[in-house]
Amino acid sequence: MAFNDQIEKKWYLIDAKDLILGRMASEVAKIITGKNKTSYTPHEDHGDYVILINANKITLTGNKLEQKMYYNHSGYPGGLRKRNASEMLEKYPQEMIYRAVWGMIPHNKLGRKQIKKLFIYLDENHNHQAQKPEEIKLKRNN
Repeated sequence: MAFNDQIEKKWYLIDAKDLILGRMASEVAKIITGKNKTSYTPHEDHGDYVILINANKITLTGNKLEQKMYYNHSGYPGGLRKRNASEMLEKYPQEMIYRAVWGMIPHNKLGRKQIKKLFIYLDENHNHQAQKPEEIKLKRNN
């Protein structure tokens, strides 16, 4: 059994260009929760950091751009706001990816700690060069 202070946390760089949103989000969720390590323990944070670049160049399969809806509610009467995936991809691609990954990790204290290890950038520029991230190539299934 490895404890949190014995685990080496790595930094990974993923280029989201032409990747499918759901498949990419599940791989990112595995990395930030630590499920890709042999030392995985459900109640401890053994995950690594992920830097995701080119967030505005992800793809969705099928008719999801027109049919998939994202909902927010302000808590006031009539405060429901609906957006489809094409609008989210155009205006808020970072939030779209964040929501996809957040849906795949535990919704508790540990999950809130783990989601903070995800850094999403619209283009190839990021400010984590000092961490020397290791690039991961994910399969581009179309």
